[in-house]
Formats: sequence, C-alpha cells, structure tokens
Amino acid sequence: MNTVEMVNEINRLRKEKNAVILAHNYQIPEVQDIADFVGDSLALSRKAAETDADIIVFCGVHFMAESAKILSPDKKVLLPVLDAGCPMADMIDAKQLKLFKEEYPNIPIVCYVNTSAEVKAESDICCTSSNAVKVVKSLDSNKILFIPDQNLGSYIAKQVPEKEIILWEGFCITHHRVSSQEVDIVREHRGNIKILVHPECNSEVVKKADFVGSTSQIIEYVNKSDDKKFVIGTEMGILHSLRKQNPEKKFHLLSPSLVCFNMKKTSLEDVYRALRDEINEINIEESVIKAARKSLERMLKIS
Repeated sequence: MNTVEMVNEINRLRKEKNAVILAHNYQIPEVQDIADFVGDSLALSRKAAETDADIIVFCGVHFMAESAKILSPDKKVLLPVLDAGCPMADMIDAKQLKLFKEEYPNIPIVCYVNTSAEVKAESDICCTSSNAVKVVKSLDSNKILFIPDQNLGSYIAKQVPEKEIILWEGFCITHHRVSSQEVDIVREHRGNIKILVHPECNSEVVKKADFVGSTSQIIEYVNKSDDKKFVIGTEMGILHSLRKQNPEKKFHLLSPSLVCFNMKKTSLEDVYRALRDEINEINIEESVIKAARKSLERMLKIS
C-alpha cells in the first residue's frame, strides 16, 4: 500500500469507526497532516475531554494517551506505538511522590502533565507548559511542590517570585541538552534574529532567549510577528506547523540535539494499523482514573 492509499484507508476507517486522530506538535509531518487536530499538551487535553468520537487515536507518547483516557474514560484510546514513552515522566513514580509529600507535608503538589496516571492521581492539580504559571498563581499556598521538571519549575519560580517552588530534580532529556553556548553562537552568527525557546530548556538558555513559551505559544508568537526569520529552541517537529502556517518566514533549529526519538517513533503505518485493528488500547484502573481526573479537571478549569 502506497502513501496515498494508506491515507485514503485511514480516512475511510476514521469515518467508519467514528474515530478522531490527535497529534502532538512534535510528531513527524505525515502524522501531523493526517490528524484531525495538532497541538500542545493543553490543547490536546481539551480536545480529548470534548470529543464525541468513539475512538481516540493519540499520536504522541504514553502519558498523553493516558491523559486522554482519564478525561474520556468511556472512549477507546489507542496509542499507535505502545513503547513511545517519556524519560522525564519516568523520573518520578507514585511511591517516590508519596515520600516527597511526607518530606514536605501539607504543601500542594503541582504536577506537570508529563507524568504517569498514578502520579497524577497523587497530585493536587496538573499543569502544562502553556498554563503552568497560571496554575501556580491560582493556588492559595505560598509554597508549592512542583514535579517533575526542574527547568519548567525554575521558570515558574522566576515568574511567581512571591511563592516558594520546591522542585523535583527531573528534566526533559531533549530540551536539557541545549546549552547556553549554542545560544551565544547563534547570536554571534545570526545577529538580532529572535530566539524562541521552550521552558523545559535550562535556566541559562531561557535567560538568553527573546521569548519563552509552549509549542502553541511559540506558534502564536511567530504567527503574529512581523519578523521573517526565527531560531526555534524546542523539538524539531514544531517546524512543520510553523512552515505550513508561515510559508514566507524562515526557521532555524537552535540545536541539532532537539530531536525526541520517542515522538519520532510513530509512523503513518502505525496510525493505520492502530485504527484498523484497534490495537494498543490504553487501560487504567478505575480508582486511578477517578483520582487523576480531579487533578486534570482542576487544570482545565483555569482559563
């Protein structure tokens, strides 16, 4: 089956089975193009909660498909590549979080969406990189436990200096690899070009950037900007959406290390097989869904 035939089959099956295909901005171009909706973690969470589809094919990594199942427990959620994981999400589990809570009792836990369902179930409220600052500001406590991304947590701490943010020492292995020296090299060779980075980058990189935001916020910034050239400091998959929406603008990747191999595992054929055979279904214990849903729904209520 060639690509055109496969796309036609996916479209036929999608309609026949009342399925929706969601894809993260970091997926490969062919997968983004076949999706009903492409976005960041917050936008995809909202779509998963709102959809009236019977089947959700989630083109992303494991924690994202879990979040979709938590928000739509009556839907069949399929992850095209079951071992597409997130190393940062694996840097904390529910047992470790319970010990963290014992060490710092009676302090609310803000849980980055890049975590397992069991960790979300032990947390007070979730956040994404799009709304993390708003989530932290919404809490009454002047102390916050933030898990698991120390880089995003450090960024939040600078935006909300009136609160003490106690960090877990996790990180995104893709964004964490970017060095401040790479920013300096870009400044030296590309002049005043705008550098846009994700808050999962380390604090030295964030400090030297012109704009810091989630993937959707970076896309929005570019769409509204009169500038014609940009350096992008997040996973390379975002370049596809940026170029589609801004064909007259030029984009350069800040670092060659900005490739998430887990996000690149999903192929068009994987999407087709998942939809055709309804394989790799995400299942979560009902008690975990109930507890984790509270933290996700609290996040979604924050505008």
